[in-house]
Amino acid sequence: MKFGGTSMAGTERIRRVAGIVKRQQEAGHEVAVVVSAMAGETDRLVNFCREANALYDPAEYDVVVASGEQVTAGLLALTLQAMGCKARSWLGWQVPIKTDAAHAKARIEDIDADSVLASMASGEIAVFPGFQGVSGDNRVTTLGRGGSDTSAVAVAAAVKADRCDIYTDVDGVYTTDPRIVAKAQKLPLVTYEEMLELASVGSKVLQTRSVSLAMKEGVRVQVLSSFVDETAPSADDLPGTMIVSDEELEESDMERQLITGIAADKNEAKVTLTRVPDRPGAVASIFTPLAEANINVDMIIQNVAKDKGETDVTFTAPMADLARTIAMLEERKEQIGYYRLISNDKVAKISVVGVGMRSHAGVASTMFKTLADRGINIQAISTSEIKVSVLIDADETELAVRVLHTAYGLDAKA
Repeated sequence: MKFGGTSMAGTERIRRVAGIVKRQQEAGHEVAVVVSAMAGETDRLVNFCREANALYDPAEYDVVVASGEQVTAGLLALTLQAMGCKARSWLGWQVPIKTDAAHAKARIEDIDADSVLASMASGEIAVFPGFQGVSGDNRVTTLGRGGSDTSAVAVAAAVKADRCDIYTDVDGVYTTDPRIVAKAQKLPLVTYEEMLELASVGSKVLQTRSVSLAMKEGVRVQVLSSFVDETAPSADDLPGTMIVSDEELEESDMERQLITGIAADKNEAKVTLTRVPDRPGAVASIFTPLAEANINVDMIIQNVAKDKGETDVTFTAPMADLARTIAMLEERKEQIGYYRLISNDKVAKISVVGVGMRSHAGVASTMFKTLADRGINIQAISTSEIKVSVLIDADETELAVRVLHTAYGLDAKA
């Protein structure tokens, strides 16, 4: 069971979480719990690091920001004990949760769960601080923002759990953001691949790395709300959304929709380099330094070369990396040989996702026609086997999501 920051924000909410955990144990389950820091706490700790040293050492940054989850893990264990449950907290180094040494964005390499399994078998509830581990040289590491989801899936895989329940401030995965489209529907089942695509293109329900880990390890993940009252059904009755394999979805008798969901992401920026020389290696000279700086480039468009042997190259990058991207490209202007750099951070990426695309033609054309009918201009396009994404003006985001949701028949029936 994993509980996010809003679920852990204060004593009353921690008591509510403890009640949900206790009910699962009383239902006869062995339970492990992963918790996030209280809502806003990680931001507060990050700001302390920046105030102390703007060019902070990532290893010391991890020491500071990992403390937020340590507090909530201890408080939840104390609250469970007050309710008559056997419970104890396990810090990353005590398990241990072994990671690489990439501070602030570490990856889990191994979890030695023998001690935890023995503790759970004795009836003790194991409580873990999410987001943290320990490197080979015994330094505290953190997994990057949103890393508690990844911690939960990794712990679930290590203890061979039947299910990993991710409790959050929404009660499942919807066809799109219900705040934009009131008729959005909650999905009972979503495949790992679909959730991976949705998470990568703007759906904030689960961290991308947690979904890829669940897919790799075969962990069944359920998304559900922690804001339930005492009379709500048990999580065993599956009130949320289950993230499952293609095989499990096919075995269910649920009618498969062509499109599973529509995501919108305003955290992208567009960069265009004009009059880039049309020669071998020119594009590599743009993207190699960005890759080395861990800047993830998404959509890439290279125009057809003009008579002068020049071309324009357009791509998108995360908004948070825009300043670094511009600085790196301006430094290499002579080497790349472009004429002008034009950036635009007032764009949004709209994506339609669904495994049904594999066997149906016309998904992209429906998207393009629907947007054209509303006068929405497409600035860039990228596709995968189960996803079509377009870049549009940010001001048209909500309109685009609404008309596409209707066009693909996703609106809930009145």
